[in-house]
Amino acid sequence: MSGSLEPAPLLRVAHGARLVQGTLLGRRKRFLADVRLTDGRDVVAHCVNPGQMEGLVRPGARVWLSEAPLDGSRKLTHTWELVEHDGRLVGANTLAANRIARGLLEHGCLRGLARHDELRAERRYGENSRVDFWLREGNREHYVEVKNCHLVYPDGRAYFPDSPSERATRHLRELVDVVTGGQRATVLFVVQDPSARAVRPSDLHDPTFAEAARWAQAHGVRFRAVRVRPTRRAYAVDRCIPVDLAPYASARLQRFRVDNAPWSGSRW
Repeated sequence: MSGSLEPAPLLRVAHGARLVQGTLLGRRKRFLADVRLTDGRDVVAHCVNPGQMEGLVRPGARVWLSEAPLDGSRKLTHTWELVEHDGRLVGANTLAANRIARGLLEHGCLRGLARHDELRAERRYGENSRVDFWLREGNREHYVEVKNCHLVYPDGRAYFPDSPSERATRHLRELVDVVTGGQRATVLFVVQDPSARAVRPSDLHDPTFAEAARWAQAHGVRFRAVRVRPTRRAYAVDRCIPVDLAPYASARLQRFRVDNAPWSGSRW
């Protein structure tokens, strides 16, 4: 037999509802996307992504939406989940990152985060913040902040964030306080694009966050990343990938950003 089989994924996380296919008509007002379904209906879908979605807002692209139950509790009955980009599926729903991360933690898939006696989501800490996941093993606490990432440039690296995020920088400062207080803290990037080989903080989009990330690592905050291969049935977490926090020249990335500009959301 020639060739080699791909390794089994670390975890599969099924979509919460069945997906329907459509064509992206456009994105507007940050959280709204206009989609024409394959049955000819035009719908307005919830876009669960506060960033620019750089390079992914391409009218005419094939997209997949989840459908909410028709019980009248939601104004928008569809949510934008996936988009086809350069022949591969990329995750468009940032909330999926936390579902994926929770599955990884509950099933003990990640070394250094596999053992815990207690797991809680959205635990308050810092200055009016909530950490995505709080773990306890004996008397040791571990704070895990999840960051969704979808921007992958032709150099094979994923970059976070794709637009300035004061909130993300604040989280890093608060995680340093956690480590200074004797506990553990990890930033977990969930990259919803199977082409990524590594993750970098984006000096191009948010140099303040990039500087804070390097400072946080120097003070004991750990950085991890997993790569996700979205399918129409599930999110397959295929492997861990490196997080590269070394300084780099961001000017050469500008051409990638310019190329993506026509297919990116406005600077909300």
